[in-house]
Order: sequence, then C-alpha cells, then structure tokens
Amino acid sequence: MATAADLEPADGERESDLAASGSDAPVGKLAAQIAHRIEADVMRRGWPVDESLGSELELRERFSVSRSVLREAVRLVEHHQVARMRRGPGGGLIVCAPDAGPATRSIVIYLEYVGTSVTDLLHARLLLEPIAAGLAADRITEEGIETLRATLDDERAHREDLGVESHDPLHPVLGRLSGNPVLHLFIDVLTRLTARYAHTSRRIARAEVVASAEESYEAHQAIVDAVVAGDGARAQTALTAHLEWVAAWIEKHRVRRTRIAGNVIEPEVAEGPRAKLAEVVASWIHDDIAARGWQVGSVLGSEADLLARYGISRAVLREAVRLLEYHAVARMRRGPGGGLIVTEPEPQASIDTMALFLEYQGVTADDLRTVRDALELGTVARVTARHGEGDQEVAERLAAAVRWTTEGPADDPRKADLFHSELAELSGNPVLSLFLGIITELFRRHADGQDRRLPGDAAAEEVQHVHQRILDAILASDPGVARHRMRRHLDALVPWWH
Repeated sequence: MATAADLEPADGERESDLAASGSDAPVGKLAAQIAHRIEADVMRRGWPVDESLGSELELRERFSVSRSVLREAVRLVEHHQVARMRRGPGGGLIVCAPDAGPATRSIVIYLEYVGTSVTDLLHARLLLEPIAAGLAADRITEEGIETLRATLDDERAHREDLGVESHDPLHPVLGRLSGNPVLHLFIDVLTRLTARYAHTSRRIARAEVVASAEESYEAHQAIVDAVVAGDGARAQTALTAHLEWVAAWIEKHRVRRTRIAGNVIEPEVAEGPRAKLAEVVASWIHDDIAARGWQVGSVLGSEADLLARYGISRAVLREAVRLLEYHAVARMRRGPGGGLIVTEPEPQASIDTMALFLEYQGVTADDLRTVRDALELGTVARVTARHGEGDQEVAERLAAAVRWTTEGPADDPRKADLFHSELAELSGNPVLSLFLGIITELFRRHADGQDRRLPGDAAAEEVQHVHQRILDAILASDPGVARHRMRRHLDALVPWWH
C-alpha cells in the first residue's frame, strides 16, 4: 500500500482545503451540482476534446464557489472522464475523451447490491444481442469481417486455456459492429457480469472444460459465418441458441450465490497518483462492504481506523469516500458513534454516468428507440406472465401508474413515465429496470438539447388511455396483444424523440 509520503497534496494544495470534504458539510452537495453544470456545458459544446473550459480561478469566478468546492467538483468530473485539470501554462480544466470504465463500474456496483441473478443477465442478453447480430449482418464491411475472423482466431488459439467461464470478446464485438453505441455498451456490461457469475463455478474437470470451450467456439463460428454472409435471421437464431446454452452451462456449474462476485471498482485514469490511489482505495472499501454482506447502517470504522487499515493519507481517504458517497455505497458521519456508514446504493449514479458516456458516443434517437423497444416489449411479456401466475401486485401498481398520468402533479415531468418504470420494476429483473432508466434519461436529454417540450399534460388523457389498453391486455393474460399495443404506443412516441 502507498504511504502518506507518496501522497503529498499536489500543486500547493493544502490539507485545510480538503477538510470541508466531510459528507456532513455542504461542500459535497454543492460540488456535485457544480460538476453536473460543468458536464452539461461540455455536452452543449459538442464535447470538444482537448479544449480548455477555463483555469481554476476562472471556474471559481464563473460558478461563485470556493476553491475546496471547485476541487471537489473537478474530482467528480475527472472520475467521469469528462475533463481533467492540467496545471501550468496553457492548462486549465481540459475536456477529455472518456471510455466506458466509469459507466461500467457504476452499473456493476448497483446491480451487485440488488442481487442480480444470472437468469436476469441472460434474459437481458437474449433481448439485446440477437438485435445486435442482425444489425451487424446488415451493415457488415470488409473491415468488420477481418475483425470478426481475428476474434475467432484468437479464441481458437486460447480456447483450451479460457473455457466458457472467461470473458467472451465476440459478443461485445458484435455489439460494436451493430453501429448502435447503446447496444454495444449494454452488451459489454452484460458479458462482463455474466463472466463474474461463471467465475464462481465449481472446479471442473479439464476434459469438460476443453469440450465446452470447443462447443462454444463452434457456436461462435456459426454466428460469425451468418454475419459475414449478411444473413441476419440466421445470425440471430444461432446467437439465441448459443446464449441459451451458456445459461444452462452456468446454471449447471456455478456455486449458489445471491450476489455477483469479484472486484467492481477498478483503478481509474484520473490525473495524478493520489487520484488514482483514491480509486483503488474506493475499490478496497467496496470489496470489504460486499464481503460483509452489504450490512446497510453498519460502521466500517472511524476515519482514524480507516487511515490505519489502508495505510493512506487523510486527503486520499476523503477522495475515496467522496467516490463511495457518489455511488451511494457509504457515507462519512461525524461525531460520536460516527464513521464510514454503509448505505443503500441507488440507481441514479449509474444512470447519470452511463448517460454521460453515451452522450459522448453520439447516440441518436434511433439508437435509443431500438434498445428501448426491445426492453419494453420484453418487460411486458414478463409482467403478463407474472400476473398470470396470480401476482396481485401487478394489477394494483399498474392501475395506480395509469391514474397518475392525469392525477399526478402538473409540475411532475416524469409522471407519464411511471407506467413504464413500474412495468420494468414488476418484471423482477433489475437489469431491465436500470437500462430503461438510462434510456429514458437519454431521451429527455435529447429533448432538452433540442428545446422541445415533451407531451406532458397536453397529451395526458391520450397517454392514459393507451396505458390502460396495455394494462387490459396484461390483466387478460394476453401477452401478444399487450406487446402489440406497447409496440404501437412506442411507435407513436417516435416524433417526440426526433
């Protein structure tokens, strides 16, 4: 572990400047607000990589905040890889090109906490990956063919060493070749999470590992052949069959667990050794929380305890705590009986982080609609089945959501979305619920970016009628009609998202 000597404040930063970063001080919430404003400004400017947003002094004057507040805000912006602070001549807060790391970590933290199952993951993959395979087949190029065959060649060379339980690169490659950045990112997250479950498998005989790896490789070869031939239907069929086989293999071999296993907060690429170490420390603390069974309300230790346990400086610990607080993993409580308190993660951090990355990727309304349609239609089918099994909660919650469209407060911009979010929650699959939350947030950002008013109260009665019709089909245990009505409803919304 690093020592305090390795972690001296950089560029004249004093420890007193960081003292306000305790979670009970107002600096935390204000810093988060400033970070959001900075990120919104980057998006409005079209994400101009390498452009300076201003010096520290200029930013403090622009937002009328203290140095400690601005530096906390900058740390969050750096954590999202939206911009980084560069010192010296020509420096300032420089816009950077993010990768999927923060978005992926944010999602995994939340899904781990809520106890996502391998069944949830594979169901989401079955909804999304065949679409990606079909799109990849439709738009395949010479370069894409080379990429697919190189991926297969690499798998063939290492398949006996890897086995089914390893992270599978072919599926994210198909997501990338689909040309839809939402599909690409969601599929990457899902395959990584599936690998976490597979790694909890019991010890397997070498012969079985080799046989399963060979079967997986042959399935991948069939999928690639179909994509290269431009046969989307065959690619989708082959991929669906392969995912069903993967689900059965994991279910047969895995050790029964209630949560995803493994580290989920990995070292970040923020500037400076202290910033990087703060990410690592956040990972260590998160792992300790997960290992203890995520006991909400329990105390992990005082600040002094944690400093001694991890062998770090006070400044690094406070940066790590700020990241944990952002993800609602833990918070620091001052005073007697205080310390780092385990909290209940909530999805908004995941939604915001993923939305930021997809904004940078240049996601379009059509990209969003493709994924939303698949997720919404999948949730309708699951909820209809749940009602058919005698779950009375379905009727009660969806009926209330239908009424809320007209009965909810006039200033509630999300009241028309309640029916859709309730459907996702009632599906019992946290992956679908989280992904739909991300899609909805991105749709709203698109509308705000184009200064377009969403339907709101003007169409409330019409929306309520459509929602009721979908609910009627669900209560009649008719999934075909429910999906048909949902599809028509989503098609009718298309003009609002362009």
